[in-house]
Amino acid sequence: MFEGLSDKLSGIFDALTKRGVLSDEDVNNALREVRRALLEADVALEVVRAFTDQVRERAIGANVVKSVTPGQMVIKIVNDVLIDTLGTQADPIDLNAAAPVGIMMVGLQGAGKTTTAAKIAKRLRDREKRKVLMASLDVKRPAAQEQLAVLGRQIGIETLPIVAGQTPVQIARRAEEAARLQGFDVIILDTAGRTHIDEPLMAEMAEIKAVAKPHEILLVADSLTGQDAVNLAKNFNERVGITGIVLTRVDGDGRGGAALSMRAVTGKPIKLIGTGEKVDDLDEFHPQRIANRILGMGDIVSLVEKAAQTIDAEKAQRIAEKMRKGKFDLEDLSDQLAQVEKIGGLGGIMGMLPGMAKMKDQIAAANLDDRVIKRQRAIISSMTREERRNPDVLKASRKKRVAAGSGTRVEDVNRLLKQHRQMADMMKAMGGANKRGPMGKMAQMFGIGGGMPSAEEMAEMQKQMGGAMPDMPKLPDAPPAGAFGPKGGMPGLPGLSSKGPGLPGLGGFNPFGKKK
Repeated sequence: MFEGLSDKLSGIFDALTKRGVLSDEDVNNALREVRRALLEADVALEVVRAFTDQVRERAIGANVVKSVTPGQMVIKIVNDVLIDTLGTQADPIDLNAAAPVGIMMVGLQGAGKTTTAAKIAKRLRDREKRKVLMASLDVKRPAAQEQLAVLGRQIGIETLPIVAGQTPVQIARRAEEAARLQGFDVIILDTAGRTHIDEPLMAEMAEIKAVAKPHEILLVADSLTGQDAVNLAKNFNERVGITGIVLTRVDGDGRGGAALSMRAVTGKPIKLIGTGEKVDDLDEFHPQRIANRILGMGDIVSLVEKAAQTIDAEKAQRIAEKMRKGKFDLEDLSDQLAQVEKIGGLGGIMGMLPGMAKMKDQIAAANLDDRVIKRQRAIISSMTREERRNPDVLKASRKKRVAAGSGTRVEDVNRLLKQHRQMADMMKAMGGANKRGPMGKMAQMFGIGGGMPSAEEMAEMQKQMGGAMPDMPKLPDAPPAGAFGPKGGMPGLPGLSSKGPGLPGLGGFNPFGKKK
């Protein structure tokens, strides 16, 4: 979503960092370009003015102009103001209230309230171990209540039985009573929306709020809304009093202005962002990490967390031991590729790696997409267990059979085998690497060494990979040993090569090959 804004800001800052000394005029010219970039990204005018005024106030002065690295100082200041605009820290859903904790979903029709309600319910059950009840209060849209019931059955979350003819207020009362009597920890109320803001909608929301007394009122907004997102947030906040914002379709091609504008205008935190259509595609909103992404610094911490959440600890432990001994077979490679898909595919991983925005043309030329991963896994699946565990037995006749079974060519099988050998060699090198050296640090990050590196070491690694990193957020708890091994996946390394169509500087091999 922030790709366009990130590209423009990166160009502006590249010009600044090339200068040895900055004058006040240089800073003013850069801020003028920043202002234009923010307006083009659909950020509200009042927010743009406040943003550039804060940056100018901090930037123009002897500390920046006489700094050893004035360009980097300006980037640091912009990053700090960007974090202040988005919210200084993550603000997750608050469950500190007497059970059942009420969460009321409000917003316009089509913003994704019903799907988001199901995503939140699953997240609270899986991560917070809460018993959740969902209730649809939407009696206007055809089959809205049935839609929530279907989603509930798909994810294993209970929904309030549908009773025809009840009003939204009656449903809210019944839901609250059912949740209290049946011992639910959380109740999620999915309210109706309209195609536009009108008085009947707002009156209905206020009436439901008065009856249900929800602890959280979340405004679900489409990130593609643009400038109108500000009016939407203002109206709902004034009439209902929202406690937070959930942005949907963040994975789309929106300009990113909604995130900056809604937080700044309402003063309410963005709590969650929808990153895809799957029921697990919901992430907490971390202002500092989003600011890093906007400024092209990547988001290594979120990448670590995503991988850690999908790890089988026991399997990872066994695989880590295999990797220390230099053993890495095709079954391990298949598991690793599956992990890349779970984390978010090549696109999702590359979006979190520092410096990827500047390699956009090279990425496009490499033709790397998730179909390549599926093709590679299909080849491995067409092999026998013996062939997967001992690739050396694959001779000409067997390769023909594997190619026919996977719908590929013998050349593709050969390429996969060559790439597997390269990866196996690298795993062996990482397993025996000096912990203080670069390979040792990377091995630690992937769980092959003795635990995760420190926050300072991770910050230094991110700097080396993609540029300055103003303030490193607190790292999550270290994932189990081997977390980023074959079972846990090594995010971002496959396909990143300094040779051929791959990407430079991140791995020295290209397991996906050149797409024909």
